[in-house]
Amino acid sequence: MTSNTTVLAVTTASATQRWHDFWRGELGEWVITRGLRIVMVLIAAVLAARFVNWVAQQVTRQLDIGFAESDALVRSEATKHRQAVASVISWVSIVIIGVWVIMQIADILQFSVTGLVAPATVVGAALGFGAQQLVRDLLSGFFILAEKQYGFGDLVTLTVVSATEASGTVENVTLRVTRLRSPDGEVLTIPNGQIVKVVNLSKDWARAVVDIPVSTSADLNQVNEVLHQECERAMDNPVLGDLLLDAPTVMGVESIQVDTVTLRMVARTLPGKQFEVGRQLRFLVIRALARVGIMTAADATVGLVEGPSVAVAQAAEAARATDDAKGAVQPR
Repeated sequence: MTSNTTVLAVTTASATQRWHDFWRGELGEWVITRGLRIVMVLIAAVLAARFVNWVAQQVTRQLDIGFAESDALVRSEATKHRQAVASVISWVSIVIIGVWVIMQIADILQFSVTGLVAPATVVGAALGFGAQQLVRDLLSGFFILAEKQYGFGDLVTLTVVSATEASGTVENVTLRVTRLRSPDGEVLTIPNGQIVKVVNLSKDWARAVVDIPVSTSADLNQVNEVLHQECERAMDNPVLGDLLLDAPTVMGVESIQVDTVTLRMVARTLPGKQFEVGRQLRFLVIRALARVGIMTAADATVGLVEGPSVAVAQAAEAARATDDAKGAVQPR
């Protein structure tokens, strides 16, 4: 029993001595003086990044709640711009935190950067040529936000350097890229440096343009009267009343063709609501014209297509009946 106790005491003392020697050695001292500081810096960076993301989410959530509780049907320009700026600030803050972590770790490790000045100059020059597009994207993104060209939720059409167009709703704007959601549900990611033209369809207000083609045989005075009546009633419509900023206006004859005359009606609407207003106005105009018996260009085309075919069918039927009659009276 005494022997076992002695062995256990010797083993414990030996382990304690080894543990004590480890922390007094070079590796243990490095862990205490530098390793622990590096761990603390990394923990602080992770917490700071999570805090930045949390603040950005809170800002976005507050903007969404304010938008849902307001009486407006669209986001205000200030709200769209704030949400875009919040996204960019979050992204830039995380980048700054990453750079700070690298600098702090280099300082803790006593890593001298003076010897890297010459190689860094060569590498920087090489990267400068290769990172021209990245710098261009960042500068373009900065000016997009500073000039408030578009923001979160805007309906835009972007023309890129390859002369192609991308249309959709802005889902995210950073200093480097713009992310759109197309009408088909596709997500389009476009570098800001490749955007050469921006068409914002939901900036402050929008305009719905409705062209009404009617037959040249229609009474234009009556057509104008019907259109003016629909313009006066549009503000009282339960659907259009909330989307229109003022009553629609009949601009008059827009174009004249061989068999059709096109009249144009325009209406000022809330941002991004011009397409819905255009569909509603077309429905009301077609119903009003049909009510008074005015034939539209589509009806005239249908009539022109069906007319000759009906006449040909009737002629063929008459010829068939004549041949049958002649065959019946021939002698056997």
